[in-house]
Amino acid sequence: MSNSRTRANDASDFVCVHCRSNVPAQAWGTKHRNHCPICLWSRHVDDEPGDRASPCRAPMEPIAIEVRASASGEWAIVHRCTACRVIGTNRIAGDDDERALLSLALRPIANPAFPLDGFRPT
Repeated sequence: MSNSRTRANDASDFVCVHCRSNVPAQAWGTKHRNHCPICLWSRHVDDEPGDRASPCRAPMEPIAIEVRASASGEWAIVHRCTACRVIGTNRIAGDDDERALLSLALRPIANPAFPLDGFRPT
């Protein structure tokens, strides 16, 4: 299915919707960058990976890290749209801030979803 908006913005640098940093379009490890390498926030631009066809365009919050088994343990950022709540993933890029990635990966350990009172490892 052809779309006139398909990949229209692939080579464009952009300003981060969250931290306002200037973000280069090209980075090692990604062909379709749509997240900030500093704060990891994104913008809802894709209906399908890389198509740039979503009309939403709202900020997407990084909420988790996914480790992809089919790609030898490659990491991807899980984003949730702040407007329509759609969930999507985007592989990390070579210039993503390692501390931001680790902070996101460790979030469930630092803030567990259940009380740890009385928890005893087996």
